[in-house]
Amino acid sequence: MASSAGLALCGQTLVVRGGSRFLATSTASSDDSSLFVYDCSTAEKKSQENKGEDGPPFVPGSGAILASTFSESGRYFALTDDSKRLILFRTKPWQCLSVRAVVRRCTALTFTASEEKVLVADKSGDVYSFSVSEPHGCGRLELGHLSMLLDVAVSPDDSFILTADRDEKIRVSWAAAPHSIESFCLGHTEFVSRIFVVPGYPELLLSSSGDGTLRLWDYKSGHQLHCCHLASLQELAEPWSQKRLAASRIAFWRQEDCVALLCDCIPAVYIFQLDALRRQLLYTQRLLFQRRVWDVAFEETQGLWALQDSRENPLVLCRPVDGQWQLVPESAAVQTVCGVLRGHWAMLAGCAGADAVFSGLYKATFDNMTSYLQKKEERLQQQREKRRRRSPPPGPNGQTKKMRPGQVAWSC
Repeated sequence: MASSAGLALCGQTLVVRGGSRFLATSTASSDDSSLFVYDCSTAEKKSQENKGEDGPPFVPGSGAILASTFSESGRYFALTDDSKRLILFRTKPWQCLSVRAVVRRCTALTFTASEEKVLVADKSGDVYSFSVSEPHGCGRLELGHLSMLLDVAVSPDDSFILTADRDEKIRVSWAAAPHSIESFCLGHTEFVSRIFVVPGYPELLLSSSGDGTLRLWDYKSGHQLHCCHLASLQELAEPWSQKRLAASRIAFWRQEDCVALLCDCIPAVYIFQLDALRRQLLYTQRLLFQRRVWDVAFEETQGLWALQDSRENPLVLCRPVDGQWQLVPESAAVQTVCGVLRGHWAMLAGCAGADAVFSGLYKATFDNMTSYLQKKEERLQQQREKRRRRSPPPGPNGQTKKMRPGQVAWSC
């Protein structure tokens, strides 16, 4: 999976990443004191000699950020890059605490609810845990899949580790004994791109997939509660109506139990209402944008922020007005954050026009039967042609003339 532009929000702290850099700022402050910029390409590079025998060697890379996340309280921030590194930060004030090597390039990461560990999922299907209180400690292998992991999450009480893989599965494992599996959430027919434990409803899980569905689960039992097919929400006249939809972000707004779903390379965000009592999702609206949307995130006091491929307006804010989400005219907060991003647009420029993140994960299908039948017909035709050439010419009355043994055919 390639690097892409991303957005993260915790409280009023907003982080935008692109390429090897990220910047952090505040949506409530207009001064430069709240701005923090970090470039992974210039970060400390661990060597094998410095790490000891147990740690993997440093692998050169561009430093492009692959995944990032806040801890629940917002006190910590972590990211992984294509140089196989896990970089941990303290956010108040911003400070890099450690740069640690990981075994393989990572696809997703999350903090435990206690904020004692960072769980890192990689492309080979393994999940490693890294200590937060011991920021230079080596990783510990927790569990493994037989296929690439695309996302990882934890239950609010840290009892379960939830993992999503390329082979359509969601696994629920006990955190204390990850080899013990509580359940599987099965039903997707393509790779599971995102999973999200719903805040305030610790038994509910949202998942999205390359099959173009958003599903609601009781993940402890593995029971599917509801399924929304995104293809039914599209209009045929839209230029992306024939594209396969894979969600790149699931966001949740606690105030109204609102779910926002962003699909890869689609300039639209689907809005759903979670009915927790009936345990179902209600489709309410689709927000359309002029440019490709890279990422979305809710701020509890403001609304839905969207990071888009536009240098003039890289960030837009949406709020519900009379039950319908609408773009907010540029407020002071929007102008401030957009001004900061315009000054650092170089880090996002490389993400413009990039291919879909999940395009290479779909199952490959081959129509072998058509090719087989065609080749079979060609072989039969060749055999008939050979038999026709070998058979003797017919006699005067149309029948083939039989010759006696030893008789030689004479011709004039």
